[in-house]
Amino acid sequence: MADLLSDDEIDVQLPEEWDREGEEIVRTYQFDSYLDGVGFAAGAGGVAEDAWHHPEITLTYGEVEVRLTTHDAGGITANDIELAERFDDIYE
Repeated sequence: MADLLSDDEIDVQLPEEWDREGEEIVRTYQFDSYLDGVGFAAGAGGVAEDAWHHPEITLTYGEVEVRLTTHDAGGITANDIELAERFDDIYE
């Protein structure tokens, strides 16, 4: 099981555009169309499955919200930060 990050570690490591909400990190990605968001969500799902780390993904018109936490650790770990960075890479 991954170790929880301290508040200071989260503050330093949290990628730009991501926010902390309690024991989760959250980002809403913006898209010009629904299908662009669907494509991103599908790609993010593949990346998450590959990492064996499964976020909550909410898809609406023009937006995809992603929430990451490590449930078995009870909060935010390096796995969440790494997956957030990978999602940012496929968004760019």
